[in-house]
Amino acid sequence: MPLKTILNHVEKQKGVVYQNIGWGENHESLLIRLQPHARSRPVCRVCGRKGSCYDTQPERRFEFVPLWAIPVFFVDAMRQVNGDRCGVKVERVPWSDGKHRTTFSDRLFLSRWAKRLSWKETATVFGTSGDTVFRAVPWVVGWGRENQERGEVEAIGIDEIQYRRGHRYLTLADQSDAGSRRLLPVARDRTEDSRRPFLEILPKATLQSIPFVGTDLWKPSLNVVAECCGHAVQIPDRFQVMKKFGEQLDQVRATEARQMTADGDEPVWKHSRWCLLKRREKLTDKQTVKRKELLPYNLRRVRAYRMREDFPRFWQYRSPTGAGTFLDEWCTRAMRSQIDPIKQMANTLRRHRELLRNWFRAKGELSSGSVEGLNNKAQLAMKKADGFKSYETIEIALCHQLEKLPKPQRTHRFY
Repeated sequence: MPLKTILNHVEKQKGVVYQNIGWGENHESLLIRLQPHARSRPVCRVCGRKGSCYDTQPERRFEFVPLWAIPVFFVDAMRQVNGDRCGVKVERVPWSDGKHRTTFSDRLFLSRWAKRLSWKETATVFGTSGDTVFRAVPWVVGWGRENQERGEVEAIGIDEIQYRRGHRYLTLADQSDAGSRRLLPVARDRTEDSRRPFLEILPKATLQSIPFVGTDLWKPSLNVVAECCGHAVQIPDRFQVMKKFGEQLDQVRATEARQMTADGDEPVWKHSRWCLLKRREKLTDKQTVKRKELLPYNLRRVRAYRMREDFPRFWQYRSPTGAGTFLDEWCTRAMRSQIDPIKQMANTLRRHRELLRNWFRAKGELSSGSVEGLNNKAQLAMKKADGFKSYETIEIALCHQLEKLPKPQRTHRFY
């Protein structure tokens, strides 16, 4: 079957015919020359109106999808349109736009592979440049944003990730409905001022109708959600609560370690940090043995560890009432422990008592695991865009990977 026939089947171009196909320099690429129909009039790329042909430009190459590991290029001498409104302009062609030197199909092809591989690896595998991949992904994301339909949003989760050193953060929101997991808007920084317009990107009707919002215990975040989604039930992030426990436990360990070192007591507690901070099921055999050696001692870190290990019973209750009773009892014991970091944790939990009880009111409706899972995918997406460190590029990479945007429908879908 001639290659022209295949191209006319999978990549039919309106008003254009495939003239001939031949080898490029040194037989390293395929050149597909295109020619407009004899009776077709050029279309102005500015106003979209047809006009007369004023002149032709020198031949230009447009990168197409590679064939059998051979680079393929469309070659065309684009016409200049003499229009009544815009004057002399370069014509609009159906396979590319603007000053791009790639075809629409090639951009879709590269952007799909950029989801699977890193951007640099995609460029290497398909014999193109990193800049070409870098230009293809924003074009696909831009088209998807213009043509997307968000639909109903039943629950959202809000969290932040660090995208650069020096406390450079991004605020992410994800749609956490049972049947839909996808990224919503991305905002720079994690301040109260940055989160307010970030939420206001969503339609006002959507914000007022959202029943559940997953968030952390950070006060600016709680304030913004209460302001923008006044009717929503705020659900604490269970992971963030337990992470705070780990930070307080590590503070107890460090303070006690310094004191014991000054007193000359070392053998028992040395190399015991991770055997108390890690979850029990993730301990190595050596750490398990060390943990058993430590537990009989009346060390402050051991008492703090037992308090931390006792708290997860809170998440096992079925009703807010029972959970609230347990929380009050746990906080009372924590305040009597005479361990300052644990007392600080108890004060934090008391301040957010009603917020923590909301976790049971929305049990099964919103999972904090989806938010943390999205964060892991976001970190992977940023690694795939390695080499492009600006905020705008990171935002494009996250939206491309996680937002589930629609894509242009071409004659043939390249996987």
